[in-house]
Amino acid sequence: MLADEWGRKLMTVSHSHKIRTLWLAGILHAFTHIYHVALMPLYLQIQEGLHLESVGKSTLLMTVLMISYFGPSYPAGLLADHFSRKKLLATGLAINGLGFVGLGFANSYPMALACMVLAGVGGSLFHPAATAMVARLFPVNTGKALGLLGIGASVGFFIGPLYSGWRGAMAGYRSAVIELGAAGMIFAIIFYLLANEEAPLPHHEQQQAKPKEKIFPTPALWAFFLAACVAFGLRDFSGMSMGSLGSLFLQRAHGFDVRQTGFVLSFIYIASAVSNPLFGHLSDKARLRWCFVVMSISAFLIALFPHVPRNMIIPTFMAYGFFFLASYPIIETAVVVSVPERVRGRVFGMWLTIGGALGNLSHWLIGKWVQRLGPAADSPAGYFNTYIAIACLLLVAMIGLPCMHLIRKREGLEGIEPPETPEARPMPETAPGQ
Repeated sequence: MLADEWGRKLMTVSHSHKIRTLWLAGILHAFTHIYHVALMPLYLQIQEGLHLESVGKSTLLMTVLMISYFGPSYPAGLLADHFSRKKLLATGLAINGLGFVGLGFANSYPMALACMVLAGVGGSLFHPAATAMVARLFPVNTGKALGLLGIGASVGFFIGPLYSGWRGAMAGYRSAVIELGAAGMIFAIIFYLLANEEAPLPHHEQQQAKPKEKIFPTPALWAFFLAACVAFGLRDFSGMSMGSLGSLFLQRAHGFDVRQTGFVLSFIYIASAVSNPLFGHLSDKARLRWCFVVMSISAFLIALFPHVPRNMIIPTFMAYGFFFLASYPIIETAVVVSVPERVRGRVFGMWLTIGGALGNLSHWLIGKWVQRLGPAADSPAGYFNTYIAIACLLLVAMIGLPCMHLIRKREGLEGIEPPETPEARPMPETAPGQ
């Protein structure tokens, strides 16, 4: 009896440690995505501060950051499959923050570009390690767990442009990026001290986890996977375009200043704190259907956006973000549950490398495109066709949904659910302490 009671206490502690690690990872997730959007309200200030001849060079900083973020994702995934994910996450955030501190002190454009490369490489460690870690910690209701992790992204996306726009207007872009970078470096230390390491894989899975093991056993599975990567790269292209294009659209076509732009852009992301866990949970039972719903509605709202009056910009941004960002936990879950656990880090790393690099060309291309609009960029009508094109790309991206379904089916994982063991208990309905 006493032994059984002690065992139950140990399992409760273990579960509470998992929840704590999940929420700490969520905060780390917030910092990761703060850095993805912090520059958006600052493009024109950076152009002036670094004496750049065009806004396209300012937006290129964002593209360099994001390509550096997604480019090393496969090596990051390989590391995540074979080393401590906790240590990788803490190290990655520290390097990410250091890059932004460096940007604040950069006095030349080449140095600014180098700092963005450093920040991106540090950030690249997050998603392969965190996604694989959460999927192992919570093999039951994985979509809900990743949805809760996604709340961190929502908070980060909200805080990033809000804070950088406010501080940029008050003290200039240098103060904004230095402060955000330093905060991330401090939290990296907190995460390392408080987060828990994962339990090791069962012995039989460790025996199977060979470094040279093939990720996909057949050419057909590789073809489906690569098609899905490209398709959802178009989704990322659409989503990132809404941020960078939205920044230039608000300042050029509606005359917003830096502070107003950061404030308005932040509303793209706040509602996803609700939609990520909501649709992540719903998608555990009907993943393809719910992803189709949220992406279709998002495409409609993108096409509608340049037509709405000024007083409807924030509500439209909120509605768009509510649906669009909910596609991320759904699709991330589809990726990790479609392959065996022992290769998830590498699969997710390759997913990010291909899809993310394609998607994040958008920042640079949008800057170049707005520059080519000339005087038409100063009125909402000049953007109508651009937003329609972005919406169409999102619709095309849904080709990736059946590809992921076919991968799961051919891997023999369709319909297989993990057992309800104490080590794989469902997620709680409320946050810890509530």
